[in-house]
Amino acid sequence: MRCPFCGHEDTQVKDSRPNDDGASIRRRRVCAGCAQRFTTIERVQLRELVVIKADGRRVPFDRDKLMRSIRIALRKRPVQEERIERVVNGLVRQLEASGEPEIASKRIGELAMDALHDIDGVAYVRFASVYRDFHEIGEFSDILTDMQPEGVSERLPDRADPLD
Repeated sequence: MRCPFCGHEDTQVKDSRPNDDGASIRRRRVCAGCAQRFTTIERVQLRELVVIKADGRRVPFDRDKLMRSIRIALRKRPVQEERIERVVNGLVRQLEASGEPEIASKRIGELAMDALHDIDGVAYVRFASVYRDFHEIGEFSDILTDMQPEGVSERLPDRADPLD
């Protein structure tokens, strides 16, 4: 493993332990060149996945990009980091278990939206608005109406007049 500080190729593992999710190993390393310490995380990868973009390009699947997207949708929402990690691990396992070496980006987006729908409604709407590229306010209204539980009034509760 190359040192991120000085680029030296000789680093030594000082400590290894499984992460809380059990799906990865956290390793503390020290560089033989500059003596800086850093952490790496090692995960099992069942197969190399390729993402087919909307324009037909094929790019390697990037777990970190999926994680960033989910985190952005969940920013300032009451969801623990461990839960986000479990969701992303579950999505990656689902993609790897599909047996398909190439996955359409649309499929990944749909899986992410389904997961967010179950976790947090606000995060779901945030992700959907970017993923589906909303252009009109009515598109937000449509998705909110679809999320409304059966028998719940669409009308907002009456609020006191702030000028009273």
